[in-house]
Amino acid sequence: MKKIVILLIVSIFASSCISKKEHAALQARHDKTKDELVAVKNSLTKCVLENEQCNSNVANLNKVIADLKNDKKKTLEYVDNLTVLTQGATDNIKETLAQLSKKDKYINRIRAAATKKDSLNLVVAFNLKKELKDGIDDEDIEINVEKTVVFISISDKLLFKSGSYTITEKAYSVLEKVATVINSQPEMDVMIEGHTDSTPINNDIIQDNWDLSTKRATSITRVLQSKFEVEPSRLIAAGRSSYVPLAPNDTPANKSKNRRTKIIILPKIGQFFEMLETKAE
Repeated sequence: MKKIVILLIVSIFASSCISKKEHAALQARHDKTKDELVAVKNSLTKCVLENEQCNSNVANLNKVIADLKNDKKKTLEYVDNLTVLTQGATDNIKETLAQLSKKDKYINRIRAAATKKDSLNLVVAFNLKKELKDGIDDEDIEINVEKTVVFISISDKLLFKSGSYTITEKAYSVLEKVATVINSQPEMDVMIEGHTDSTPINNDIIQDNWDLSTKRATSITRVLQSKFEVEPSRLIAAGRSSYVPLAPNDTPANKSKNRRTKIIILPKIGQFFEMLETKAE
């Protein structure tokens, strides 16, 4: 009986020892599994985070790609516009150069026309001086070329009596020589200007200095036409009264200077402008 009790106690003790070992082993396995589970959870969390980061990166990349495509589109549009603008600018430059070329030709034509007119007027002035030099005092007749126009200024004492528009006999010889030169230049017009001093005039025939200056210019125009056969379409009669004086009307000598008739020989205006307006080739 005593042996049986001892055996039972030993058996219980042995059984107890095995259970503790298994429990320790199971505990160890449990702990290991728990650690592995934690590690797996950490790995899973890391993967999730990395996946989200990847998704975010992909979204950012897609946005960058879209922006680049948009920029490319705008750049192509800009290049197209720039090409159009460049072509337009090129066309404008070509047109400007063409206009400048035409302008240069036009200016050259004006210079040529002016040179021709200068030369022509110098010839007219030379011929007039040659025709008028004999028997005519220099102080009574003055011939000048001013701004390419020939001016013949004749003192009224050679042409008219005081306060009158009737031409004197002496005036015919002067006007005949002037007409000779005028008729030798049929391409030129002739303007006759009457000028008076400031002394007022008013009588039954002449109303004022305007009237006197105009009547004197008209008288000379009629003589050039009727007596010396100057083409009337070339003649212009004008009165300037006392408003374009050569000197102040303060002395008899100065008043005498202002009482004059100017005969102006100039190219026909119509023909001159037609020449200027001729299109450049």
